[in-house]
Amino acid sequence: MFSCRAATLIDLNTIGSGESEYGMSTTKEGRVRIEKDTMGEVHVPEDAYYGAQTQRAVDNFPISQLRFQRRFIRALALIKLAAAKSNMALNLLDSQKGQAIITAAQEVAEGRFDNQFVVDVFQTGSGTSTNMNANEVIANRAIESLGGEKGDKKIIHANDDVNMGQSTNDVFPTAIHLSTLEALEQDLLPALKVLEASFSKKSLEFEGMVKAGRTHLQDAVPMTLGQEFGGYTSMISHGIERIMKSKTALEELPLGGTAVGTGLNAHPEFAAMAIRELELITGLKLRGADNLFEAMQGKDACVEVSGAIKVIATSLMKIANDLRLLYSGPTTGFNEIELPATQPGSSIMPAKVNPVIPEAVNMVSAKVIGNDLTVTLCGQAGNLELNTMMPAIAYVLLESIEIEANVARTLATSCVDGIRANEEKIRRYAEETIALVTVIAPAVGYDNAARIAKLVLEGKGNLRQVILKEGLLSEEKLDAILDLKKITQGGRV
Repeated sequence: MFSCRAATLIDLNTIGSGESEYGMSTTKEGRVRIEKDTMGEVHVPEDAYYGAQTQRAVDNFPISQLRFQRRFIRALALIKLAAAKSNMALNLLDSQKGQAIITAAQEVAEGRFDNQFVVDVFQTGSGTSTNMNANEVIANRAIESLGGEKGDKKIIHANDDVNMGQSTNDVFPTAIHLSTLEALEQDLLPALKVLEASFSKKSLEFEGMVKAGRTHLQDAVPMTLGQEFGGYTSMISHGIERIMKSKTALEELPLGGTAVGTGLNAHPEFAAMAIRELELITGLKLRGADNLFEAMQGKDACVEVSGAIKVIATSLMKIANDLRLLYSGPTTGFNEIELPATQPGSSIMPAKVNPVIPEAVNMVSAKVIGNDLTVTLCGQAGNLELNTMMPAIAYVLLESIEIEANVARTLATSCVDGIRANEEKIRRYAEETIALVTVIAPAVGYDNAARIAKLVLEGKGNLRQVILKEGLLSEEKLDAILDLKKITQGGRV
C-alpha cells in the first residue's frame, strides 16, 4: 500500500563494533537503519520495532539491566489502544491509521513484542523513554501492517498519532495505576485469600488443643492452638481489607492532564472516553482524577498502596517467625508443631530439616519492606508539577506485589496446609506452665499466688501439690479452677 522508505540501511561491519561494560553491544553486527529525531540521526537495529528515542535511552542508561514487568507493558499498550479508539471516535485520528494502531497496541498488550521494550528502569524520572518506547513499537508495527517500512513517519507518527492527546506525564502514572490494580486483583488478593483459608482451616482443626501461651517468650496463661492460628487468620483478613481500601485510590487516573494537568492538546472529551474504554477492556472500576494537578504532582495513591502491602509483609514475617519457634527442636526447642518436610536442611548434619518456607517468607518480607521505603522516598521526590521518580515506583510496586503474592501462596500450600500438632507436648506444656497461678489469683490473692509460683520454681512440688500443701484451696475447688479448656474461654474461673 505504501512504498516510501523512511530509513536508510547500512552494514554495521563498515563502522566497527564494540562492547559496553554491561555486555551490551554499542554497535552490533548486521544491518541497521538510520532514523532521525529532533536531535539528529540515530542508528537503530534493522529488525527493531523501536526507534530513535528508544535507542538514545538504551545508550544513555546502561544502569541495571532491569526492565519493566509484563503487566506494565500491557498497561501502556492498553492506554494507547484506548486513546486511539477515543481519538477515532472524536474524528481526530484517521480510521485507517487508528485501526492499525489499535491492532498493534493489542499485539503489544498480548506480549508479542516484549523483547522490544529495552529501556532500563532507571531512566528519565517521568518515564518518557519507556512511553516513547511504546509509541515507537506500536507505530512501527502499525506501519508494517499497512505495508510500509519501519521508521516511515509519513505513514504513522509515534508522537502525532500514537501519543495523540497524551503526555508521558499523564500516561505513565496511569499505567502505574492500571498495572498495579490488575496485579492486586489477579495476583495478591487471590493469594492472600488462599492463605487466609489455610490458616482458618487449621484454626478449626486445632480449636480443642489447649497449650501454654507465651508473652515475652515467657510462660503465659493457657490458650488453644486454634486461637493462636485464629490470630494469624485475622492478620491476613485485615491485610486483605487494607488492600481493598487502599486500592480505591488507584482507581483515580490522571489521564487527560497531559503535560501539567491542564489538559492542553487533548480533546475535552478524550479522557472520559479513554477511561471508559479502559474500564471495558480491563473490567476494573476506574474514574478520572478529582484533581489532575494533584494526581500528576504527587504519588500518594502509590505510597498508600505500598504501605498496605508493607503491613502484610510485616504480618507475614511475624507469622513466619512464630512458625519457626513453634517448630523449633526437635529435641531442644518448643516442637509444638510439625511443618512439612520439604527438603534436606543441611549439607553436613544428616536428617536435619529446616523451616525453609517461613525463612523464604522472611526474606520476601524484608524485600517488600525495603521496597516500601523506596516508594515513600520516590513519592516525595516531585518538584512542582511532576513527580520525577515514577519508573522506580512502577517497578518496585509491581515487584512487591509479585513476590508477596507468590510467597503467600507458597506458605499456604507448601507449609500451612501440612502443619500437624504435637498434641502430647502441647498438653504437657499447658499443664506445667507456671502462669497457671494467674487463674488462682482471684481465689487466693495476688501475693499468695506469687508465693506459690516461687515455691514451684524452687522445686517444692508442682502447682497442684503446693496449693494443697499450703491449704489454700480444697481439692474440689482446685479441680474446678484448673479446668484448662474453661481457662481458654476467658472470664473468672
